Amino acid sequence: MTEKPIVVVENLTKKFGDFTAVNNISFAVQPGEIFGFLGPNGSGKTTTIRMALGLLPATSGTVYTLGEDVSKAARKIRPRIGYMSQRFSLYNDLTVLENLHFYGKAYGLENDVRDERIRNAIKTAGLEGREKTLTGDLAGGWRQRLALNAAILHRPELLFLDEPTAGVDPVSRRAFWDLLYQLAADGVTIFVTTHYMDEAEQCQRLAFIQRGNLIAYGAPEQIK
Repeated sequence: MTEKPIVVVENLTKKFGDFTAVNNISFAVQPGEIFGFLGPNGSGKTTTIRMALGLLPATSGTVYTLGEDVSKAARKIRPRIGYMSQRFSLYNDLTVLENLHFYGKAYGLENDVRDERIRNAIKTAGLEGREKTLTGDLAGGWRQRLALNAAILHRPELLFLDEPTAGVDPVSRRAFWDLLYQLAADGVTIFVTTHYMDEAEQCQRLAFIQRGNLIAYGAPEQIK
């Protein structure tokens, strides 16, 4: 039996006044895959993610996330979703450990569970011995790995990543993608936006958006 898509976007449009940021796009994300949303800056990637999360109302069309109409059930689905924004989402004036504790409490994790997951997060991010380092003092690649681990402390089923490696050096980008592969192997569905072609090729399927229009959709080899 074929599993139902975990995200379904149907005829989605978002207008800001006379400007159309997203123009009547449709696609689906299957459970357990790394789905790439490829396009240049300003193409509508972030706007689409914000609508899929229920953070921004659509002008028209529908997004179903985890089987729910986001316009009606955004609060219901958010505990099952992880989100790492395009801009760095942690507090630079807090330490690594303080940031993780803050997010663990925000997700409502009980003390014992939170402590165990924070230990695992620090190990996974490779930040052992740096727990008391201010987050603002970490190099960009380490900050992004910390932000990723903060976003998954509550073990989400679906993870949205908005250009998570923008401005990060190639070695750190590769290490970050190794973490994504591990998450996917553990059953997490990953929706990642990028404008790097080498990253797009590492996704199982892609949607290519330009100026708000979906111009290609399928496996990387099909699009090429």
